[in-house]
Amino acid sequence: MKEISLFEEKIGVNFSDKTLIETAFTHRSYINENPNIETGHNERLEFLGDAVLELVITRYLFDKYPNKPEGELTAYRSSLVNTISLAESSEALEVNDFLLLSKGEAKDGGRARQHILANAFEAIIGAIYLDQGYDAAEKFIAGTLYGKIEEIVKKGLWRDSKSWVQERAQEEVGVTPSYTIISEEGPDHDKNFIAGIYFGEKLIAKGEGKSKQEAEQNAAQAAIEIRGWND
Repeated sequence: MKEISLFEEKIGVNFSDKTLIETAFTHRSYINENPNIETGHNERLEFLGDAVLELVITRYLFDKYPNKPEGELTAYRSSLVNTISLAESSEALEVNDFLLLSKGEAKDGGRARQHILANAFEAIIGAIYLDQGYDAAEKFIAGTLYGKIEEIVKKGLWRDSKSWVQERAQEEVGVTPSYTIISEEGPDHDKNFIAGIYFGEKLIAKGEGKSKQEAEQNAAQAAIEIRGWND
């Protein structure tokens, strides 16, 4: 594991209480293997960080889109703070290099690791909030998440892609899309799926994901972009 000071430098936060950020990086599985460790696991910080994140993102979207209805803002927020989005932000910060995991968890990847990274991201927010206050937590969230919203809105990523493509396909092509898993690779704990979306017998697009559902959603999104149905 890298020195915590390197992460502090990366995010521009110097923690007064270093145990907070150390705890944010500590997964429950590590505690199970190292019961004498002084810091606890990060689940309480994750709980707090989740609440801070929701408030910050909600206020940001409320101010940014004054004419959007509540339902659409909720969908925007869900797209910004879902597991995939938070895991991506964690990866960009190289959070994985600082995590304390059990030997078993350290070997696992795929969707399980995505959840760990997303949870750690929320725990980091909780640690920043406790140590530095709301403004510092908001600054961290702004720097890591706000920039994603333009693409989410422009590409319609806030919609459920499968529902949207079905609606448009029925209206404009007169068919209901179907999906097939074209291939799957990797061990059980780290599967990778490729799904195809079909209009009748015609393959329209493919999508990749760590689960069948994710692959189908990505295939649907690819079909939306191919057909120009982002509006």
